[in-house]
Amino acid sequence: MIGTAGYPSPAVLRDAIAASGAAVVTVGLRRTLAAAGDNGFLGELLTELRARGLHLLPNTAGCRSAREAVALAHMARELHGTRWIKLEVVGDEHTLQPDPWGTLEAATELVRAGFAVFPYCTDDLVSCQRLLDAGCELLMPWGAPIGSGQGLLNPWALRTLRARLPGVPLVVDAGIGAPSHAAQALELGFDAVLLNSAVSQARDPVAMASAFGDAVRAGRLAFEAGVMAPQDMAVASTPVAGRPLLIG
Repeated sequence: MIGTAGYPSPAVLRDAIAASGAAVVTVGLRRTLAAAGDNGFLGELLTELRARGLHLLPNTAGCRSAREAVALAHMARELHGTRWIKLEVVGDEHTLQPDPWGTLEAATELVRAGFAVFPYCTDDLVSCQRLLDAGCELLMPWGAPIGSGQGLLNPWALRTLRARLPGVPLVVDAGIGAPSHAAQALELGFDAVLLNSAVSQARDPVAMASAFGDAVRAGRLAFEAGVMAPQDMAVASTPVAGRPLLIG
């Protein structure tokens, strides 16, 4: 999954999406409503992407309350003709951490209204379970604060989510800064990652998008192949049985 904000030019955005191999493109409704300033490029791009088989995922970025997020989601459905919505309800201005209570409140209401809700959430297992109970079929826990590029700060929590929620699609959303972070998420068994700043802010966004595409494929293949379990002590890779002994 790849975002559409912060790219140096429309052409770079289009080329980066293609290079990434992403299947889903996210767009903030607030940006869509202000898209007149881009001479209609964003609308044309979204139409082009849909024609190529990519899925559009509107988001409620910038919302600070459940009520605001719900209203924006309904507007997104009318504007883009999709029941998919990436739900964001921010609870802290410094970390941009999602508000677990506001997110749950908004998710519950939107599911009842027929939306397929993709909630941006923390890596807390109990909060994630409550969102599933509310009807969310997919979860998007953060790896680190949005735009920080710090990678997966709590691999243990993410590994726990994967183990305890084996049948739930999981996407690492926020905090990924390097292709190695994406590969790590896929190696843990996550189904996808959502990127934006790591690509749009790179010196060469198109090359970075391609690097992330390779990393995601490598991480998924490694998970399917079976990553070896870490050991607390050295384990010889070469058999030592049957070595000749020199006596005397």
